[in-house]
Amino acid sequence: MDYYKAIQYLSVVDREDNIIGKMEKWEAHKKGILHRAYTAILQYKDTIILQHRKHPVFDGVYDLSFSSHQIYKDNSLQTNDEALHEGLLREWNIKEFEIRNLKFLNKIYYKAKDKKSEFFDHEIDYIFLIEVNLMPKANLDYAYGQKMINKKNLISNIKKLKVSLAPWVEKILEMKLI
Repeated sequence: MDYYKAIQYLSVVDREDNIIGKMEKWEAHKKGILHRAYTAILQYKDTIILQHRKHPVFDGVYDLSFSSHQIYKDNSLQTNDEALHEGLLREWNIKEFEIRNLKFLNKIYYKAKDKKSEFFDHEIDYIFLIEVNLMPKANLDYAYGQKMINKKNLISNIKKLKVSLAPWVEKILEMKLI
């Protein structure tokens, strides 16, 4: 089944990140409804992995390293760990035992309209840093490709690439979360 066509429900939240309901994923993105999401930053040794995003929302921008949502399964919201492991397997073919360290960094709030589509991202985004044992390879069903960038002087190294960044990545860099 095409992942992007699957019916999925997200947690609708208030600005304090309290769950106040649930809504179908694409309806939430069309209406700009505040919901919960996550971003996972992959690190291999001293390298951060950028994903050249292939997605209905913010297609073609670069992400640190992929982003998705905690979704409801059998009327129960996935934990962050469940959502992360599912996303790692789907987008990077990384299995749980291939992770060296998983660290929660912070949450960010942002709202952005995708200029290329009818969708908004309006999210409380949980940011994680995940150290992996092997250099990952992006699943080309979800990415056009990837770039590796040295973590030291990350912001200036990213600017040198002259690529479009996802709006949440700009916020992560602005807040110096990594």
